[in-house]
Amino acid sequence: MMIGHFKDPALKAEGQKLIEWADASMPVLGAIRKEWQKTKPLNGIRIGACLHVTTETANLMRTLKEGGASVALCASNPLSTQDPVAAALNMVYEIPTYAIRGEDDTVYYQHINKVLDLQPQITMDDGADLVNTLHSKRQDLIEGIVGGTEETTTGVIRLKAMEKQGVLEYPIVAVNDALTKHMFDNRYGTGQSTIDGIIRATNHLICGSNFVVAGYGWCGRGLAMRARGAGANVIVTEIDHLKALEASMDGFTVLPMAEAAPIGDIFVTVTGNCKVIDQKHFELMKDGAVVCNSGHFDIEINLSALAELAKAKYEPRRNVTEYILNDGRKIRILAEGRLVNLSAAEGHPAMVMDMSFANQALAAEYMITRAKDLQKAVYAVPQEIDQKIARLKLESKKIKIDTLTKEQQHYLESYDIGT
Repeated sequence: MMIGHFKDPALKAEGQKLIEWADASMPVLGAIRKEWQKTKPLNGIRIGACLHVTTETANLMRTLKEGGASVALCASNPLSTQDPVAAALNMVYEIPTYAIRGEDDTVYYQHINKVLDLQPQITMDDGADLVNTLHSKRQDLIEGIVGGTEETTTGVIRLKAMEKQGVLEYPIVAVNDALTKHMFDNRYGTGQSTIDGIIRATNHLICGSNFVVAGYGWCGRGLAMRARGAGANVIVTEIDHLKALEASMDGFTVLPMAEAAPIGDIFVTVTGNCKVIDQKHFELMKDGAVVCNSGHFDIEINLSALAELAKAKYEPRRNVTEYILNDGRKIRILAEGRLVNLSAAEGHPAMVMDMSFANQALAAEYMITRAKDLQKAVYAVPQEIDQKIARLKLESKKIKIDTLTKEQQHYLESYDIGT
């Protein structure tokens, strides 16, 4: 059996229990896995995945393997790995997994290259680091690749930029853009898990706080909703006029970050852009301000600028770094500026990741069946996949809906029926 690189084999039993616990809340992925036990649509296909190594991801890997694929997995973030899960994937499920929580950048990219050594025909990314490494360092492997999938907003942004500049070398399905992904995972998953991470890291009271959400995309919408539900006074910062207007009409205060900085108690970035919170903002923040990120990369917070402003720093709690500025103010950074919901908590609940990873699985199948028709571009998830996942999720929740009568269907397809 091929073994990856992970922390401790003794953690495998704990990891298996956690994976099975998550699996009980992932009925859609479970239904696909049961179907694939018979049909084997990925038989003989090699899949290289760079995703958060969590219980939910483990069940996706199990499903791909059940579909006949050879799979290798590495972490898409150094602080999101659940070490017991990595142990179980290697030792119990025999899926080579290269991930250790807290790994440095050197090990991180060593792990990415180990996955690429599988010579994958399909790539699965969460942030596009696998694709980026292929295009910059391992171009010799590109010829054998059928296509890839991308899980998150940040990765889709990077890949669409590559397509626009004409450097993308193979087709990608933007799983993040599926309705059954971003409307639920990004909104409800990010909202709940980010609040969870902040509370676990700080034990702060959310209610009554001035809670600043940078970015009002689907992640920002969900986070603002959950923060308000916890009793916070929510402030949204935006660069997009439509999103800012929407946030205002949803009942949130909208301010530039420079005006939010002096009054905010908790700041969360969810934009996918760099230096959203910068030196000029740190200089305005009140003593004890908590700053964290729930976007994919840690670049949203300019930690280098904060370090230059600080005369000292220390860690008063796990996942909290307190920067002491020259004037005595303290700025508290959570999870080193990385994904606070995964680094300080457990990430999105399995119930919502069920749909996201069902999209990953079905998008891989789609890639194989449609390989000859796809160009070097970023594709939306086909509507029939979205509808299938929604239907399966509703069935798992015992929810029934209406269907159109023949008369109603005819009316919707006609133009000559008057009032």
